[in-house]
Amino acid sequence: MTATIYRTDDPYHSRTSSQWERVSRIDPIVSEGISGPLSPTEVDQYKRDGFLFESGLFSQNEVNELLTEARSLVANWPVNRSGIVKEPESETVRSIFRMHRYSRVFQQLFQDSRLLDRVRQLLGEDVYVLQSRVNYKPAFEGKEFYWHSDFETWHVEDGMPRMRAISVSLLLTESHEFNGPLMLIPGSHKDYIRCIGETPENHYESSLRRQEYGVPSAEALEEMIAENGIVAPKGPAGSVIFFECNTMHGSAGNLSSTPRNNVFAVYNAVSNGLVDPFCDCPPRPDYLAERKITPLKSNRD
Repeated sequence: MTATIYRTDDPYHSRTSSQWERVSRIDPIVSEGISGPLSPTEVDQYKRDGFLFESGLFSQNEVNELLTEARSLVANWPVNRSGIVKEPESETVRSIFRMHRYSRVFQQLFQDSRLLDRVRQLLGEDVYVLQSRVNYKPAFEGKEFYWHSDFETWHVEDGMPRMRAISVSLLLTESHEFNGPLMLIPGSHKDYIRCIGETPENHYESSLRRQEYGVPSAEALEEMIAENGIVAPKGPAGSVIFFECNTMHGSAGNLSSTPRNNVFAVYNAVSNGLVDPFCDCPPRPDYLAERKITPLKSNRD
């Protein structure tokens, strides 16, 4: 096990104690007064809940092209290329990473104004892709993702300084109640949960298949769920979920006969570039946390 560095000036230290703790975030959730495609009501909803669901934002024809690319990538992934993750105790592909580097189709998607303009409106500045991947969650075999705040991992293991990032999940297949839809705890982004335990060396090698460190305690989850419940946005392929980097989320396994495929991108503010990890470990590989900042331009710029 590797001790996590406790920096006295770090408001978001975690994995430094045997006791979990809930503290208020110190970063703004949105940049106020920025114009863009989102209405004031939608901005307020994101600020309140920590996520927005846009049903059918992309057409079926667009989704078909993305699905074809996703299937081609997993079928032709070079054996010597990092970034492919299998399901626990299985050879079934769970995710493939770094789509913003390896796929021209997805590069263009991440610059689409329907995504990028909303993200820039909420953050109030230019952004770059910190992480991108396709999640496959195949029928019957796709396993769960346990409850977690992405920011906690990105802060501790990657060195993300502040809560200035937004995750975007574009549904490539219908998301319904039986195929393990994304679940979120509304309002959970307003507080930060300090997790217990210490960060193992090369934690990412196992955590991408099943995360055991950097996850909230049962008591923390019980508190948050009692206050605000759980929601699971469901809808057709082409729908998009925008959620704040500190929003607690997870998903159950897929027990249905249909896959739950989605393409996932993390947009990080250019002012929030990664520093040294907040634990005594080397940075995770670039396919998990891009350290080169390349500001994005939308297809309308």
